[in-house]
Amino acid sequence: MLHYAIVFFVIALVAAIFGFGGIAAGAVGIAKILFYIFVIMAVATFVMGLIRK
Repeated sequence: MLHYAIVFFVIALVAAIFGFGGIAAGAVGIAKILFYIFVIMAVATFVMGLIRK
């Protein structure tokens, strides 16, 4: 999940460099959503690991 967030962030950077503002904004939005999902899943996994021990 984090890998995809980084990929979309890189796509956004490349699109911004070449002046494609709409594509860059879309890619940044997708990267943010994927990053937040990754963080939520990582915290949930950490908490579940603490509860099981």
